[in-house]
Amino acid sequence: MNSPASAAAAGQIVLGGALTVNRLGFGAMRITGPGIWGKPPDPEGACRLLRRVVELGVSFIDTADSYGPEVSENLIAQALHPYPPGLVIATKGGLVRPGPDVWKRSAAPAQLRAACESSLRRLRLERIDVYQLHAPDPSVPLEDSVGELVRLQQAGKIRYIGLSNVLLKELQAAQRITPIVSVQNHYNLKDRASDRLLEHCERESIAFLPWAPLDSGRHALETEATRTLRRIAQRRSATVAQVAIAWLLARSKTMLPIPGTASIQHAQENIAGAALELTPEDLRELNRRG
Repeated sequence: MNSPASAAAAGQIVLGGALTVNRLGFGAMRITGPGIWGKPPDPEGACRLLRRVVELGVSFIDTADSYGPEVSENLIAQALHPYPPGLVIATKGGLVRPGPDVWKRSAAPAQLRAACESSLRRLRLERIDVYQLHAPDPSVPLEDSVGELVRLQQAGKIRYIGLSNVLLKELQAAQRITPIVSVQNHYNLKDRASDRLLEHCERESIAFLPWAPLDSGRHALETEATRTLRRIAQRRSATVAQVAIAWLLARSKTMLPIPGTASIQHAQENIAGAALELTPEDLRELNRRG
């Protein structure tokens, strides 16, 4: 399955009752420099990649002010603005970057407001469709961080609110303050620690965005998950990444995978995974826990 396909093959999901997107998105973290720091080696190549994934049916792009920092958002605007109808750009605030591969939680209300307004300028938007708290800040009450996002929503700067890197109890606490349309947590074949949170999202019609969705597919560390992925990929004439994506799509109808890459070839291969239909035997093997 190495030929280009459309992300539309994954089906669709509705965010907030109003935004319909194809259920395979693109994560724009990897279009930055090493350590998710600075500009990529080939900025024009990154722009070509962004345009290509949209050509292939991706209608949901996930980014953050901390990717670069600022680099990912700037490249998205450079490559895609004015944005085609139906394209949803979701971004995040609440992490700051002292240096390469260093991430610090910072979600005080004033920080979030400044981050959101800066993202609006970089993305050349009047309103961000989905704005996500990148991570709860242990030094700031969650209700203060989420409350500021509600005020930004009331001011017309964001349309819908999402969360990232949260526990189930944190999601439930946020829901008591405002509707939440998306949750973005680490999740893949190897790491299913968010299963209970995913089940809650299913019940509440909240989109679940698994970050590092291909963690089991491309890392060199040998595990039972990687062996199973490789075995199924071989018999299905697919890549391990395609099998990992197909498993996520089959795992839950609320799943919205956002695999990221800096390579057009890998992006095309990933998107082709939207059309891979796993057999009941495949799913039994993949769902078996070692």
